[in-house]
Amino acid sequence: MSPSDERWDVVGVGANSVDEVYLLPACPQPSGAFAKMRIRRRYTLCGGQMATALGTCASLGLRSKYVGVCGTDDHGSRIRLALSRSRVDVTDLIIRDAENQSAVILLDDTSGERIVLWDRDDRLRLRAGELPEAALASARVVHVDDVDEEAAIRSAAIARRAGAMVTTDIDRVTPRTPELIGLATHAIVAQHVPAQLNGVGEIEESLRRLGQTYGGVICVTLGAQGAIALDGDTFHRQPAFAVDVVDTTGAGDVFRGGFIAGLIEGQPIDRALRTANAAAAISCTRLGALNGVPTRAEVDALLRRG
Repeated sequence: MSPSDERWDVVGVGANSVDEVYLLPACPQPSGAFAKMRIRRRYTLCGGQMATALGTCASLGLRSKYVGVCGTDDHGSRIRLALSRSRVDVTDLIIRDAENQSAVILLDDTSGERIVLWDRDDRLRLRAGELPEAALASARVVHVDDVDEEAAIRSAAIARRAGAMVTTDIDRVTPRTPELIGLATHAIVAQHVPAQLNGVGEIEESLRRLGQTYGGVICVTLGAQGAIALDGDTFHRQPAFAVDVVDTTGAGDVFRGGFIAGLIEGQPIDRALRTANAAAAISCTRLGALNGVPTRAEVDALLRRG
């Protein structure tokens, strides 16, 4: 049996990135004292939403496979090595003759908040015809982001036909966003997405409107306020854990990895949210995205303390 035909806990379809992180004494401003500042430190770290989510899944003990595209440059080699060292299977990672996706992250060293500037060569687009259908059909969870929508939608459809759970990382609204949410069993979206979909600013009412259209669970990440999910007619709110924040980069991706682990373990939604919040909180205490993923023992310890 080839690696593509094995049974996976989670198969993730989406983006990776190599990040140039600049630690700054404050958040940059267009004028005034913070219009110019000296860089305190700089690092090259691996991340990207799908790579970080799958690194989290693997660190929490799940058999994890990454499906995506990387470049032929040094950054492409770096992300392949980082994923392999994280025990994420990269058998179906496509290598294309282009520069790998990259980002410049301006990190406020006093608050941990950041500004992300990214770029991606169109040659790195994952095409729907390149998907490993056997692996997708064998997974317990298929996790997709919204970077290459056609591939994400096809992956979700394959997974649903096979009876798998489908989770999402949706950070933008396009004409195809409703289709992707409709295929998810557990749609996880950024805080601004519900209002963009239906024009309702109050989060619970906005989610209730979405719940009338889509089946399944709809979860919204709320940053420092934690997360909220609508499961049928029931709302679940879980506050964030209080930690000393170093870097918030990748926290939402780690949240998704923690949530997926909760689903695989059969946790009810409120407990899965709590597990996800704990994982995200720990990641905020470290520099970098993939570099900051927690272990199962660390998550369990924070859950016991909190």
